[in-house]
Amino acid sequence: MSTVRSATPGVEQQDIDEAHAFNAQLEALIAGQPAVYTLPPEVSRRARREGKGIFPTPVFLEDARDIEIAGRGGPIKVRIIRPDQKPTGIYLHIHGGGWTLGAHDMQDVGLKLLANETGLCAASIGYRLAPEHPYPAGPDDCEDAVLHLLEHGAALLDAPARFAIGGESAGAHLAVVTLLRLRDRHGIKNRIAAANLVYGAYDLNGTPSQILWGDRNLVLSTPIMHWFGNNFLPGAGFEQRRDPDISPLYARLGEMPPALFTVGTMDCLIDDSLFMAERWRAAGNRAEIAVYPEGVHAFNAYPTGLARKANTKQFEFLRNSLT
Repeated sequence: MSTVRSATPGVEQQDIDEAHAFNAQLEALIAGQPAVYTLPPEVSRRARREGKGIFPTPVFLEDARDIEIAGRGGPIKVRIIRPDQKPTGIYLHIHGGGWTLGAHDMQDVGLKLLANETGLCAASIGYRLAPEHPYPAGPDDCEDAVLHLLEHGAALLDAPARFAIGGESAGAHLAVVTLLRLRDRHGIKNRIAAANLVYGAYDLNGTPSQILWGDRNLVLSTPIMHWFGNNFLPGAGFEQRRDPDISPLYARLGEMPPALFTVGTMDCLIDDSLFMAERWRAAGNRAEIAVYPEGVHAFNAYPTGLARKANTKQFEFLRNSLT
């Protein structure tokens, strides 16, 4: 039976108070920096890699390694992070960054924690970024990498052929697009056991929360979403942006794996998760949505109690889905 649940698992008032105070500090930090849409993407990419942006400085683990997979658009790098114990499966990870920023090797610490807490070997996909490589380059790379790993990942990674997929923000969007392509283009429906979808964007014309949020910048804002969308879809009109391969909220969603949707109440993408979780459930799939009070976009990337509890919930979901 399909189910949908909304919860803030284990969240206490002290977590909410801490997040509220953190948000004020974050907003002040952001206000002191140029808006991301006023800078060339390469400037923001370099700042993130050097820890000079609004996110914690990335740590590159010595035991992580990159492999390359052949794709239609050229070699695709995949970052492999193994658990300390023998792997129990493979987590197909797609990073966020508005289809414009971020990289496959910039969340080693978080993926190492996920690997150790779930037993899954993480494989993070380095897809091509916009605006240099607009749609469909990024989705094509994710499709190609996931197809290759479904066929060869067990041997390549010395891990059982048991799979989950997930990502954050644009990565959650690309994870859903990849699932739809697997089903519709390749007839693959049951190979991936779970989808961990963290504050994704599923309607690139804009859900009400995207449109109504305005200029307030808490990692995302309405102008920033417009900039990201235009990088990914230059010149695309309203009807093109409603194509399910671009805005999966409009897709037929039958035969999808169980999914956990994670989002915060201070995220301009909150409606995307709320709407998609309900459509996921209505299509006959299992769906759970965890909504975190005072959670901004990317809140679980920061060192707060709210982040730890959201990440723990995701780990539990992945463990339970692959047992």
